[in-house]
Amino acid sequence: VSHPPHHPKPSVPARPSYRETTRTRRGRATLNQLLGAGPHASPPHVRPVRAVSPTPLPSLPPSPPGSGSPAPPMASSSALLTGERLVVFLFAARVALAAPARLAAPLALLAGAALAVELAVDRSAAAPSSPLRRFRTRPGASSGILLGATTLPCVMLARLIQLSRILPTDPNGAQEFAYLEMQYWAVSISCASVLAFFLWHLRQSANNEISKALKYGSLMVVLYLVTFLLFFLLKTDGGLLAMTKNGYLLCHGVAAVILIKHILEKFPSCSSFGEGLLVSSGLVVYFGDILARTLSKMEVSASSGAFIHTPGTQSEIATVIQGVLLGLFLLPLLYKSSLQVWVYCRTLGKQRTQAIEKRAEKGTGSAVFYVSLLVVLLFLVPSWTRLVQGLEVHPFVWVLNYMFTNSDERLLLCAYWIFVICVSIRRFYSISKQSKTERILLRKYYHLVAVLIFSPAVIFQPAFLDLAFGAAFALFLILEMIRVWEVYPLGHTIHQFMNAFTDHRDSEILIISHFSLLLGCALPKWMSSGFNDRPLAPFAGILSLGIGDTMASMIGYKYGVLRWSKTGKKTIEGTAAGITSVLAACSILVTLLASSGYILSQTALVVTFGSCDVELIIGSIYDTAG
Repeated sequence: VSHPPHHPKPSVPARPSYRETTRTRRGRATLNQLLGAGPHASPPHVRPVRAVSPTPLPSLPPSPPGSGSPAPPMASSSALLTGERLVVFLFAARVALAAPARLAAPLALLAGAALAVELAVDRSAAAPSSPLRRFRTRPGASSGILLGATTLPCVMLARLIQLSRILPTDPNGAQEFAYLEMQYWAVSISCASVLAFFLWHLRQSANNEISKALKYGSLMVVLYLVTFLLFFLLKTDGGLLAMTKNGYLLCHGVAAVILIKHILEKFPSCSSFGEGLLVSSGLVVYFGDILARTLSKMEVSASSGAFIHTPGTQSEIATVIQGVLLGLFLLPLLYKSSLQVWVYCRTLGKQRTQAIEKRAEKGTGSAVFYVSLLVVLLFLVPSWTRLVQGLEVHPFVWVLNYMFTNSDERLLLCAYWIFVICVSIRRFYSISKQSKTERILLRKYYHLVAVLIFSPAVIFQPAFLDLAFGAAFALFLILEMIRVWEVYPLGHTIHQFMNAFTDHRDSEILIISHFSLLLGCALPKWMSSGFNDRPLAPFAGILSLGIGDTMASMIGYKYGVLRWSKTGKKTIEGTAAGITSVLAACSILVTLLASSGYILSQTALVVTFGSCDVELIIGSIYDTAG
């Protein structure tokens, strides 16, 4: 007997939860994207009718030899005028309008050349065959060439304007003004040489838009050189003096090109083009000043005393800081050369292998580093300070005498600093281990700590704060060298501690965030020393980074919606919060300074407010959270 076929009743599947439905919808949307059907090709509950042939994913451009991995694309901006460029042009125009024409014209031409080069670099960033892809810049950062090329010339020109106001009353003002003008030309030549370096690498680009930008950039650089010849060389008497000055300034340009090439190649993904330009030109001008002061004291030739007229008004604190930094920047050269000599002597007559060199760097290399550090600090630094400033005692002995001689306030200030630093580091390090707070917000807490540390010192001990800034910067350099070279026994410990506060802006090679914070607070204080016409100028970096940048990052990160550009992460809410917080802090600070007798009047403070706001916007351009 045949039985009818049994057809079981189909079971009704259980209704998926909201979370499962969301995951399924996202998964199918992603699958449809990979299949070429688009994210909204079919409803989430209906399967695609037919599968489109897979579309091949775009391949990454080939990496240059020796780079290891392809260079990440930069955040390009094809628009001619963006918010960042508008702020930079307004800042440069404000400085140029207050300067003489012979100094303002080169700045205008330099800004035009920098804009053309930045446009060419941004438009060639996405091209696989871009000549600049051999340099691996910081991922996600804009090129920033316009900002990097105009910052230092604007600063030098602003210093000249500030110094011109006290020329009638200062007996050494004319000599200092002439020397500062030479530094202005030196930094301008350095920036123009780096721009020419970028133009040289981009000369083979086939894109029409890039070629047009290169033509404008080359024209601006040529006009800048013509302006330099007209306003600087023709001002001198000519002959040997003009040739000597010309060679001295051209050496700055060559050194800046060599240095930025070294930075971009040896420290990949550590900086953008603009940041590398700013660092290289700044270091070249700083060491050019050291060389000029050394030659003026040594009197190596008759021409050196004729064209290098360094002012003799530099304080002992500035000389000590300059000598220590000179020794620390020469330390890597001494350490590497000593290590190579030791390895050569150790392996003399033996076959040199990579294992032997690695063991030398790990073991005896640490001892070589400490010996090199002692040689620099105990012999090189005091020799230079004695030559330049005439210090008869060791700089460290001079610092101790300065701290403990008739200075109860300095000792109390040191105790206050140690207490705040220890409490903040212990608290924030424990918070970073819990991984509940975003790194970008955790780092901003240190900006607030900088306000607590530096603000009382600016009011009560401004000269001692200058010395403390230099000591802190020197200590940071030593610790970073120990961390990078893994010097035993502190290298690994320092690396673990610093990794707790790093984010995407710090590379695997260098950690530079603490350097940026320290220099951002120190440079306005150092540059305003000796001038009392702008009472809030020493607080510019502290207020901008400690309060303005912190509020901009926190508000922009939590509540920011409206972005300044499609490619950037800056928000209008964060920028407004930063500017408002700086204005409020300036108002409160002026009241406190006037009541304590730090300032006698509140005139011309509107200009100071404006300078603080401009510095806030300029300084926070590269901050990705604002």
